[in-house]
Amino acid sequence: MRSTGGMDGPDFSLEEALFAQGVARIAGVDEVGRGPLAGPVTAAAVILTPGDIPEGLNDSKKLTAAMRGRLATLIGARAQVAVAHASVEEIDALNILRASHLAMTRAIAALTPAPDAVLIDGNLIPVGLALPAQAVVKGDARSLSIAAASIMAKVTRDAIMVDLAQQHPGYGWDRNAGYPSPAHLSALRNLGVTPHHRRSFRPVHHILYQENH
Repeated sequence: MRSTGGMDGPDFSLEEALFAQGVARIAGVDEVGRGPLAGPVTAAAVILTPGDIPEGLNDSKKLTAAMRGRLATLIGARAQVAVAHASVEEIDALNILRASHLAMTRAIAALTPAPDAVLIDGNLIPVGLALPAQAVVKGDARSLSIAAASIMAKVTRDAIMVDLAQQHPGYGWDRNAGYPSPAHLSALRNLGVTPHHRRSFRPVHHILYQENH
C-alpha cells in the first residue's frame, strides 16, 4: 500500500495493523483552523475504502489548493466522509484545543454506520470519545486516512472563509483563511473586530481592550 501515498508520504500501515486485529471500519480524523483569528475550527472524519484509495493523498499543507480540490472530489466520491465545526463562540467559551476536539467528536459522530476505531491527528484523544482511538503525532504525514481527513477539513474551511470574505471585505480571508497575516492584522486595526473574530485570541482581545479603554 506504500505507493498510494508516495515514498515519503503517508501510508496505510496503521490501518492495516488494525485490520489485522479484526477492526473493520477505521476513520482518520483531523482538524484545521486552530491558529486563525477568525472563523470556525473544522474537523473531518474519513473512512477510506481499501483497494479504492485515491492516488496522491498527503498532508494538506504539502498540497496546492488545486491538488486539494481535486483530491477532495475523489475522496468524497470514494470514501465515507463527515465534516463538522466548532463555532467562534464555542472557541471563545471552551478554548481552542477543547473546541478542536469538539469538532472532531462531532465529525466522528456524523459517520453512519459508526467506525470501529479512529486514528486521530495529534497527541491527545478527545475527552469522552466512546470509540477505541489512537492518537498519531504528525498523523497527516503518516496515515492515509488522516491525510484524507486533513484535505477534507482544509477544503471545507477554506470555502467557508472565502464566503465570509465576501461578507466582510478588507480582511483578506479568501487569501489568509483568517490566519494572522500582516494584511489581516492591519485590517483588524483599521476596520475593527467582526462577529467572526475570536475574542479570546490575543490580537483581537487587545484591540477590543483598546476600544473599551
